[in-house]
Amino acid sequence: MVFQLASFFTDIIAQSGYAGLFLLIAGESALMPIPSEIVLPFAGYLIFTGAMSFWLAVFVAIVGQMFGSVIAYYAGKYGGRPFVLNYGKYFFLGRKHFEHVEGWFHKHKHSEAMLFFSRLLPVVRTVISFVVGTAKVPFRKFLLYSTLGIIPWTILLIYIGFKLGDGWQSIIETFDKFQLVVIASIIIFIVWWIWKEKHETKTSA
Repeated sequence: MVFQLASFFTDIIAQSGYAGLFLLIAGESALMPIPSEIVLPFAGYLIFTGAMSFWLAVFVAIVGQMFGSVIAYYAGKYGGRPFVLNYGKYFFLGRKHFEHVEGWFHKHKHSEAMLFFSRLLPVVRTVISFVVGTAKVPFRKFLLYSTLGIIPWTILLIYIGFKLGDGWQSIIETFDKFQLVVIASIIIFIVWWIWKEKHETKTSA
């Protein structure tokens, strides 16, 4: 399934060049199920073949991710809060938990670091823009630290694809396994958070 998706996305880039790269990577950042772990290394492979320029591909990919992230941010800002308050309970995110997240982003001194490093993690990097938009994190702060996180991620994956050359697809399986680790870590964190909130509620009662 993963390699079928890879073939579909790579065909788009192969036929459309930089425009295809922009649209796909923007779509990923706008919450569409398009893995940059496939798109960016393939762009690196095209650089290896001489079909693309390294720094132009990096620039297009960065701008595409910023564009998609802004869309996700404003989707969260103007529609995220009502959605979370109405349906968040079905995802173990009640009003109290959500307001706690909002306050954390606005008051915690490490929120900038969290924004930065979230752009370097599979899965998390695609939803963080919507989350901070929902929490109404200041746009300039969001854009600055998101962009700072996007840059190394983009350069790294394109460079890996370039260095691997004809073997660029080997990175897909590696990132697929890493993604499972990230998802498992998120689940563990959510379980811990729910337990913590319930424990604090019982203690204060």
